[in-house]
Parts: sequence; structure tokens; C-alpha cells
Amino acid sequence: VSYNPFAHEIIHGDPHPIYKRLRDEAPAYYVERYDCWALSRFADVWKACDDLNVSSARGSTAGHLLTKIQPLLRMLNTMDPPDHTRLRTLLRPLFSPGRMRRLEKEIRGFIVDSLDALRDREEFDVVGEFAQPLASFVACSVAGFPREDGVMLRDFVHGFFAREPGVDGMTEGGVRAMEEMGAYFVRLCAERRRRGGGSDDALGALLGFEQDGRPIPDEEVAANLSLLLIGGTDTLPKVFANTLHRLWRHPDQRARVTADPDLAQEAFHEALRVDMPTQYMVRALLADTERYGEKMKAGQPILLLYASANRDEREFPDPDRFRIDRRPPRQLGFSHGTH
Repeated sequence: VSYNPFAHEIIHGDPHPIYKRLRDEAPAYYVERYDCWALSRFADVWKACDDLNVSSARGSTAGHLLTKIQPLLRMLNTMDPPDHTRLRTLLRPLFSPGRMRRLEKEIRGFIVDSLDALRDREEFDVVGEFAQPLASFVACSVAGFPREDGVMLRDFVHGFFAREPGVDGMTEGGVRAMEEMGAYFVRLCAERRRRGGGSDDALGALLGFEQDGRPIPDEEVAANLSLLLIGGTDTLPKVFANTLHRLWRHPDQRARVTADPDLAQEAFHEALRVDMPTQYMVRALLADTERYGEKMKAGQPILLLYASANRDEREFPDPDRFRIDRRPPRQLGFSHGTH
């Protein structure tokens, strides 16, 4: 089996036949081009998420640790405990069920208005005309971004993820989009300080966060806000579209969700498992280790292949099948452990 995270058949085709071969033939696969290892089985990825000898502090993306085109900024996904724990504790209440219930009326109103505007259309783009605007609306509400800037913020994210033929992963244009995003958030920090405001959103909370007794620099605030923007506006539209697509392909299960709307959450989680939009994240080893007879060295990156792990037949019976009644006790749709 041959695997390259940037290969055409991985990016533009169906990666799952390759993932299955990795799980069966090379569960710890060495990618020579980037001097890194890929873990494809569920149990290995799950364990690595909790392993104290696996670090995010050197980066968590391919741009950080493989192509090394992405600058390493200090933010939630590039921290290890205890710094990560303190920052996550600060932000967690902003995403609690109680906070979401307080926003529910406002979000529900946005959804109703959006669907009313689309109701008489014979067809529409469920991502571009519904899911992405919804994700931007929610991200702005939770994080404290001006809602009128939603379209511009979506453009930043699109630029960040733009890809070019022949370029592995992030492009130079993606780096520029990230820099523009950071500059925008630094300006937002200055504006918030001028006019004041509470800490009931991510912007206010981060402006009040201290490290070693001092407020963190605006550049770090901006980096964390960029992370929240990207996480909030990129993955949700993809999972939402995948959920609708799976229900369209399985009309019997769609009928069950229609009859019992409480099953919508089960359908969402199953679509997240079987069609996870985040193929992998990357970590760095802090100590030498051995897996399946392969010797991995401290400092080498490891790819945690979430999309492969979530279809591992060792964890999920008939893993390629979409079943809203599956209800597995665990899955990696939202990763696991510290991150």
C-alpha cells in the first residue's frame, strides 16, 4: 500500500479503500517524503489523543509539521497542558448547553428566515445559501464578531483553504488569507478596548486572559479568534451537507427522521462518523516509541487519520454503512482527549 496525504486520490477521490489497506497492512505507515507516520486504526488514534508523549505545541496541522508553510502561532490547538487547560477552561462556558439555549431563539429565527427565503425555490445550494451563512451567524454570535462582516470572514476562510494543483496542502495564498484574518482580528481587539464591553463572548474573554500575570498579546488573541472562526464556519456546512446527502441516499432513514425529529441528532452524528470532513490532524512525538514493529523517533510528526479510524471495522461493525440507530459508545467525530 502507498499513502501520501496530498495524493490526488486522497484529496479528489475516495480515500477509504486506501485507508482500509493501511489499517489492514500498515497501521503505522511511514511517509518518507515528510519523515512522518500515519496511524489509521481507531484504537491507535484514540490512544494517541490522550498520550502525554504526543504534543501539539509544535503545531497540529500539515502546514505546521509537514510542509511547514504555516507559521506557528500560539493558540488553543498549538498548546499542551497546563497552558491549554487554562485557556480551554476560559472558553468552555461560551460553548456550554446553557449558553446555546440562550442563543437558541436568535439562531432559530435566522434559520426560519433563511428557509422562508428558499422555500419556493426548486433548487438551491444547501452549503452556500444556507449552511455557511448559518455557521457564520452562529460563529459571530458566540465569538463577538460584527455580523455585518460575516461575508468577509467567510472569504478569509475560503482563502485559507484554497488549494492549487501541484502544491501540497496550504498555498501561499492561504498564508496571506491567514495573515489578513489575523490583521482584521487585531483591529477588532483595538476597537473592543476602545469602546469597552463584557467578557460574555470569545473576544472579551480572550482580551481578559492572562499568561504569567500579563494579558496575552493581541496577536495571540487574534490567532485564537481565527481558530474559532475557521472551526466554526468550515466544518459545520460540510457535515450538514453530508447529513442531507446520506438521508437522501437512504429514504427509509430519512422517513424515520421526518417522523421523529429527535433522530436528527443521531443522523448528524452518524454522518459525522462516516463522512468526517477533517481527514486528519498532526502531532509531534516527544519520545521514541514503537508500534507494530515500527520504531518512531522523538520529533517525528504523526498523522491521526480520523476519517480512517471512524470506519475501522475493529471498532464499528459494518463501518461503511450509514445507520442512524448505530449509537456507538465512542467515535472520533470531535476528536478525543485534550484536543
